[in-house]
Amino acid sequence: MGDWGRAEYLARQGIRDRRVLAAIANLNRADFVPAQERDVAHEDVPLPIGHGQTISQPYVVALMSEALRLRGCERVLEIGTGSGYQTAVLALLAREVFTVEIVPELARPARRLLHRLGFTNVFFREGDGSLGWPEGAPYDAIIATAAPPEIPRALLRQLKRGGRMVIPVGAVDETQELLRIRRGQPGLLPKVERLLPVRFVPMTGQASPAH
Repeated sequence: MGDWGRAEYLARQGIRDRRVLAAIANLNRADFVPAQERDVAHEDVPLPIGHGQTISQPYVVALMSEALRLRGCERVLEIGTGSGYQTAVLALLAREVFTVEIVPELARPARRLLHRLGFTNVFFREGDGSLGWPEGAPYDAIIATAAPPEIPRALLRQLKRGGRMVIPVGAVDETQELLRIRRGQPGLLPKVERLLPVRFVPMTGQASPAH
């Protein structure tokens, strides 16, 4: 399946945002997986990228990106750079992407790859993603590609009022749920929407959960 073929497949699966479909179509997923996985990079399945981490299936990448409702002017925080595939999609959809990866052996090649592909609107940090990137806050949108047991308080604080966070939540041995969280005005609880059951690698880090 070629890149436009993948976009057409995702459209048939219910992805409607034309900008998301175009971003997927303009990337070659094989660039973001280890050499031994490139023959199956076209399949709509998660794949191992080493160090106990995975690249999400394209449908989930597209769904999470669509759920952020990006229009091109946003500043986005991504927790979990991984191989850089979701990062690249976001970089095609938003004005700036701030991405944090706790595994140096993933962060450094992802940075080199995205630079080689010509992305200039992505900013990188190695460290505890559950703490976010406070110096860049507030963000219009936050996305996490690993699952904490509860919503990290630090991430919620860094989300702009009216901003959206898409994050899988739940213990690794339990059913996780993909949530979309909209931060409301002061004194109001965030609005939480449940999108679908998922299975992600656990988020590592020290941030305390939101209450």
